[in-house]
Amino acid sequence: MKAWICDSEQKLEIFIPFLGKCRPFSGRCCQTCTPKSWDDFYHKQLSSLSFRDAICVTEEDTRYRGWLVRRVCGFLAVWDWKIPADTPRDLPARICRSKRVRDVATGRSRGLRGDSESHRQWKEKVLKILAEIQAPLSLLVLRLCNWALLKLLNHLFFSVQLHQGQLEMVLRAARTVGSPGSCSQPRTSAGTAGAEPWPPSLQPNVPLVFLSTHKSQLDGLLLSFLLFSQGLGVPRVTVGSQLYSPRLRALLSRLGGIFLPSRMEQMPSDWDEELPGAVLATYVKEVLRSRQPLLIFLEEPSVTLCLSAPAREWLALVYRAMRDGAVPDVLLVPVGIAYDVAPGGLHREGAHSARPLGLGACLWAACRAMCRNRGCARVDFAQPYSLQEFAAKNLTRQSCKRELLEELLLPTILGTCPSQLDGKKAKVWGPGPAMAAGLEAEEEMLVTKLALHSLSDGVACSAIMAVGITSALLLHKYREGVFLSRLMLDFAWLLEEILLRQRDVGFSGQLRALVQHSLLLLKAHLTLYHLSPIGDILVVPEDSVEALRELGHHSAAILPVFASEAVGACAILALLMDMLPCLGTTVGHAGIVFSHEELYHKTLELLLLLPPNLLGFQPCQPVDLRSLDIVDKLILCGLLEAEESECLVCDLAPWPFCKGSHWAAMDFSDSDSDSEDQVPKRYFKLKEPQGSPGFLLFLCRLLSPVLRTYTRAVAFLDRPSWPQPEAACIEALLQFLAEEDGVEYPNRSLALSSLQTFKEMGVLEEVRTPAGPLLHLAQPFRSSASRKKLETFIQRFTLP
Repeated sequence: MKAWICDSEQKLEIFIPFLGKCRPFSGRCCQTCTPKSWDDFYHKQLSSLSFRDAICVTEEDTRYRGWLVRRVCGFLAVWDWKIPADTPRDLPARICRSKRVRDVATGRSRGLRGDSESHRQWKEKVLKILAEIQAPLSLLVLRLCNWALLKLLNHLFFSVQLHQGQLEMVLRAARTVGSPGSCSQPRTSAGTAGAEPWPPSLQPNVPLVFLSTHKSQLDGLLLSFLLFSQGLGVPRVTVGSQLYSPRLRALLSRLGGIFLPSRMEQMPSDWDEELPGAVLATYVKEVLRSRQPLLIFLEEPSVTLCLSAPAREWLALVYRAMRDGAVPDVLLVPVGIAYDVAPGGLHREGAHSARPLGLGACLWAACRAMCRNRGCARVDFAQPYSLQEFAAKNLTRQSCKRELLEELLLPTILGTCPSQLDGKKAKVWGPGPAMAAGLEAEEEMLVTKLALHSLSDGVACSAIMAVGITSALLLHKYREGVFLSRLMLDFAWLLEEILLRQRDVGFSGQLRALVQHSLLLLKAHLTLYHLSPIGDILVVPEDSVEALRELGHHSAAILPVFASEAVGACAILALLMDMLPCLGTTVGHAGIVFSHEELYHKTLELLLLLPPNLLGFQPCQPVDLRSLDIVDKLILCGLLEAEESECLVCDLAPWPFCKGSHWAAMDFSDSDSDSEDQVPKRYFKLKEPQGSPGFLLFLCRLLSPVLRTYTRAVAFLDRPSWPQPEAACIEALLQFLAEEDGVEYPNRSLALSSLQTFKEMGVLEEVRTPAGPLLHLAQPFRSSASRKKLETFIQRFTLP
């Protein structure tokens, strides 16, 4: 499957990243959680559609023609964009008439004053809270700001690409009057050629909710601009935990931004908390009833792959609106955003600053961004799916990840019960609703599962950019330097590996131009030496903490693509570390044989340690099946091959799997085997994939930043005095990592994930107190010996 042209003079000069007409179409919904939505809004012809540059506006996008139109076509196009839906004009009156708002308000004001006086006071309170949440759209400000944003985007990016097939799916979902449901009468659309199936149900007033990844503070304006320009309307964009100045907050509200009430962030328990919550819930119901698009960011730019608290709150409001019957269903659309270089460089800032972000700071950041080298951007829309269907499939299931870690992984680490992991099946789902703590706990679990599932869908449909591929090669394969010709060869190799895994890329063109473009964007952290005698260029990454952190930030997008193979490679590494005492010095890789069962269990241990969202895995897949899938992928990628003989097998683990199986004791009278105690075992030999030298080490290094952070987090457990609040523990861990690595802003998402894993494992326990929850070390890990065992367990999977 070669996708480039070679000649004797210059190798790998041109390539076509979509392999002719077989470009990967990513973004299909989950068949396990939403099987009915799998065939909705999708047709096989959509994958063959081309791309369009959303910021390239010409006179063809207007109703006018002529030389003057070509000079002001951007302004004319923005002025013609339609707003199909908006919040109703009598929104304040509707919220004041809401039963929930009236019940909360009258329950507090009953018996205090006269009816008219109390009615006026709580109505003023409701209007004040509503003003904190949103403001009516200003069409004039909206069009002027979008025209200015169009100019800014053309200065920041060469292009902002949209896949027309993905866009057509979303447009079908916006035009339809129903969502996946009971009726089965198909309809056809005239939007594309041929008779294409429409969603089968006829439920009216089904809104769209976009669930997006978050890479920079520009994402909200960018997605709002794209949805507005493509005829999907002006979305209401949820704003996260970032503080804004009053002027900037007022401007964002006029452009469609919505905010959580300030009192809800302080979490009081009195009436001032109940009324803001009732007003916010009623407002979300009215937005969904009006079919105005809603955009929710699932993560923070500085804490990627981790679900943010505001996102969980907004998703819970959407689910309760559907549950209470405000709308019959909601169509959810995961969104993935990818940049060559994220504008603003906000990944350097770590957590949000305590100072509010002002309008002047935004303008200054825009001016600085326009002075930098331009890159490319890509926005991908996944297939819409039904919230009602997802809830029906998942509400009766309860996750038992904590029980798995405490009962299976923790005894394995401490050595108290080494065969525990062999004797039990690792599953994702546990007891049903009868075993749950209550309805609220089930709904909270469902919302969290929905958010994590949508986040993994958004990551899976995101395109891989050229800067990410170049950064991964320089950081994980050529830390000491590489010639440009070798870098181009490996760029093409890694590109093909990405495409073979059904992940799309956000670029095309000449290979040399693409690699040089990536190096230009990374030039602040590279040193280039032109070697005239051999006619090549030596590329050497700087040996500074900031350079390694920048390359690590860009290469992080590669990990979800190779997550399964990386976990399997680290499991192989752990097996090699276990085999070192019984292997001779003359034995090479070709002489080492692994058993399938031992490799399966090593993989399972690592999967139980790392959260699925950190690797981009969907949370609905059982862990044991994912472990089997990883072993199969190691065979497919060429790292393992089947071995018939059992030479040099160093199998150190017990084997109760065969003895405990009910079919192991069955009498097979016609069998040729003489063994009655065992079943045939599978063995694999480690080998080097053809054309991919160093692939095993490359995969291990992809996962090394995660495992090193977990190892340092174990060392951090010796530092603080326990117990202490979780927020203080997080800040102390970040400070510890900054001191260890010598960086100003460590990776916050990895730090949060390590603490969350320690809580689920039982290393840290949470105690509820009147002052708030406190974390303290669990009894087994108060000894340094237990903490050393945990550190050694993690280090076995990590390259030295």
